[in-house]
Amino acid sequence: MTSEQTLAGVIDSLSDRKKAAVIRMTPQGQTTSFYPELAEDALALARGLCREKKEKSRFGLLAEPAYEGFAAALGIIRAGMTVVPMDLQIPDEGLQTLLADSGTGLVFTTEHHVQRLKNLAPGIEVACLDVPETSTDSWRRLFDRHTPLPDIAPQDEAALFYTSGTTGPPKGVPLSHANLMFQLDTVAGTGFVTPGDTVLLPLPLHHVYPFVIGMLIPFSMGLTVVLPQSLTGPQILRALSVGKVSVIIGVPRLYEALFTSIRSKFKAGGRPAQAGFDTALKLSGLLWRNNIDAGRLVFTPLRRQIGASLKILGSGGSPLNPCLARNLAALGWEIAIGYGLTETSPLLTINPPGSRNLESIGRPIEGVELRFDKDAVPEDQYTEKKPLPRDRGELLAKGPGVFSGYLNLQEKTREAFSDGWYRTGDLGFRDEKGYIYITGRKSTLIITPGGENIQPDQVEDRLAGHPTVREAGVLQKDSKLVALLVPDFAQIGTSEPDAVDKAVKDAVSAQSEKLPSYQQISDFAVTRDPLARTRIGKIRRHLLADHFDEAKQGKGTTPETGPMPLEKMTDQDQALLGNRTAWQVWQWLGDQYPGRYLTPDTDLRLELDIDSLAWLNLTMELSERFGVALSDEAVGRITVVRDLLREITENGQQHGSPVSLDDPEKSLSRRQKRFLQPQGPVAVKLATALSRVNRCLATGFFNLTVEGRENIPRDPVVFTPNHVSYLDPFVLAAALDDEQLLGIYWAGFAGVAFHNRVNASVSRLAKTIPIDPRKGVSSALTAAAAALRRGHSLVWFPEGARSPTGRLQSFKTGIGTLLSHHDIPVVPVFISGTADALPMGRTVPVPSRITVRFGPPVRPGLLDRQGKGDNLAERITDALHRRVAATDPDTEAQKKVEDL
Repeated sequence: MTSEQTLAGVIDSLSDRKKAAVIRMTPQGQTTSFYPELAEDALALARGLCREKKEKSRFGLLAEPAYEGFAAALGIIRAGMTVVPMDLQIPDEGLQTLLADSGTGLVFTTEHHVQRLKNLAPGIEVACLDVPETSTDSWRRLFDRHTPLPDIAPQDEAALFYTSGTTGPPKGVPLSHANLMFQLDTVAGTGFVTPGDTVLLPLPLHHVYPFVIGMLIPFSMGLTVVLPQSLTGPQILRALSVGKVSVIIGVPRLYEALFTSIRSKFKAGGRPAQAGFDTALKLSGLLWRNNIDAGRLVFTPLRRQIGASLKILGSGGSPLNPCLARNLAALGWEIAIGYGLTETSPLLTINPPGSRNLESIGRPIEGVELRFDKDAVPEDQYTEKKPLPRDRGELLAKGPGVFSGYLNLQEKTREAFSDGWYRTGDLGFRDEKGYIYITGRKSTLIITPGGENIQPDQVEDRLAGHPTVREAGVLQKDSKLVALLVPDFAQIGTSEPDAVDKAVKDAVSAQSEKLPSYQQISDFAVTRDPLARTRIGKIRRHLLADHFDEAKQGKGTTPETGPMPLEKMTDQDQALLGNRTAWQVWQWLGDQYPGRYLTPDTDLRLELDIDSLAWLNLTMELSERFGVALSDEAVGRITVVRDLLREITENGQQHGSPVSLDDPEKSLSRRQKRFLQPQGPVAVKLATALSRVNRCLATGFFNLTVEGRENIPRDPVVFTPNHVSYLDPFVLAAALDDEQLLGIYWAGFAGVAFHNRVNASVSRLAKTIPIDPRKGVSSALTAAAAALRRGHSLVWFPEGARSPTGRLQSFKTGIGTLLSHHDIPVVPVFISGTADALPMGRTVPVPSRITVRFGPPVRPGLLDRQGKGDNLAERITDALHRRVAATDPDTEAQKKVEDL
């Protein structure tokens, strides 16, 4: 039955929270979804699934992290069924096998993946998370609000994960409510995250670490989860800053990229800047090891640029290099290290924030028992430790988080357990203080003919430490230690195969001198393709041998022509190409250079022969074909294709694209700043007097009636009225009280509001922001955004002009652009009667009954979900148009806002 030992109670209580649950960065700004919305959608889906009584109780989730995916996962679990998160980058054959093995009959996905699923599994049902509610494929068609929810037992299956498949085919790992609740109850008390934290989740949900630590635990604690627009570095930095993130749920490769980016910025400043940074880092690191956190002071300006609120970098999924961890700690951040596996749901140990022992994975979390099988590994694995640790060998685990067995794999399950203890496959030891250390994987341990034991990642780190080697994968081939290497062509200075081979050979020789003789490789192969990795950065070692052979046969140095297939790219590069314009440019480059092998690492100068004159032609093509303008500064930062795509995504100015409103204060002109200056006491008194006169005229002359005034929040809002007459702003002002009017700015057409001195004086007293069509709407959007950022309300007529027929016209997308950057309530307003009192063409009003009706406030996030359109601004604009139409008191069919 449902109890505190299941996730049902956690999901049922989400509606009690009154704060933001998910903030998603978008090209136009951000969308915010709140806990009551999340609870409503999750429970409606859960009831709908119970109503359908599907024969198969496992449901796939094939989508990037997003609010809809979170709600779907929670709804499936609350229905007493099983969610099966799936890797978006899994090859077709693997996805087909996974669908069959799990018995999944319905997959929650995005429109982009529907056809792929139907091709691989004819007859499979899909529920699209990103299509309008009216679509027959929409996941919302499953919603129900009446069917009773079931009781759930602790041992009921809640989620089915598949292992990353680094050493072989993925295995299905069912996790129960009891497994997951143990993590929620235990980890919340470790200090990993605390109430009030805001969590950045830059990882896919098909891995148990981000699913549990990045989603379930923050939701169970009522925290806000921030999702970056993409996994590119600039977008992650943007999410950190805009989302005011305090904790990152990340993996080592993310932190490698972060630190490399920081160092690169100082390197770009010249030798003095780089030397100053390196010296300050070393000094801060030395003080940190002596319990003095100097980095918090020394590097404060740097950390403010990255994210002023950021405190904790949480790392899991794979081992974090201790040197990297110490450097990050020296910069002033606290490092938290978690260790566990899919089969342990996931955490077994944690090294909490503030620890100085960053070589260790920490101590066991409460409720977990760990011991070592000493016979699992030869003693010479520990020759660097003298005397030998007493507790050493393969790590074995027991605890409430450990799963019960693999799906459909009884033999593998028997192999995984020993007398009730789960065999993790990791080798390590425990010191006298109880700290656990991992020295490598039993399955990846290479034993040489001479009996030496080698962990390949130690050799890989050394080889990749050379500037000309981008990546290294070490394996054993014909009893020899060999490596598959990915060179850095920009560092080498040429892509000519013989020169590349010589540069790599010199690098191997230089790095081998730093390794013991038995760890030195005897052969290598060069490839242009990045090493195959899981989404959290682990090398897929079972693929290395075939890739090594292909590279030795010349396929790695003289590859096929054309663009690199997406499935061979890293997840970061795939995310970069998720941008529509970047994808179009990538395809165009492939057409322009048909005889070349195009990869994100292709050097534009060395491999595509793009010199300064060619750059002129290239930038012209980008502008004419794709509407992208790159500055000279941006061009100077571009070396490889990846740089070009990133500049297009992050810094390219697209003609006709939505204006940037992230920091409107920086874009304000002097004139705009004058309009936004606070009024003096004399102006306030005069404005109040005029508003009272206006209210008396509206009430007496037009018999003004106001409906729905109780719908207006006391906090800042955006009013969006219809527009049929010049009387509209005056009667709307009359419908508001003095206190509300003092905090409101009005967006008005400059040709009328500032046509003469009288109009201009009244407009200045009313705090009118001028909209000048000659300068475009962007200027007014910037000023309006600044007013909202300063805590004011705003009146915006979204039709852009008076309606000549009196009927509601289509809305301009400017309001959608503005609201996409500001999570502020919107109050739809419908004004009726002004067209009769002062129609177009008349200058003198006549008595007429006028009504101003305020509709219920609505958040931009809900408008986004309800609207139709190709982008966020269009969807918000569309849904808002229907909200204003539904506020029309004379149109009964449109009055039911709840039916939208």
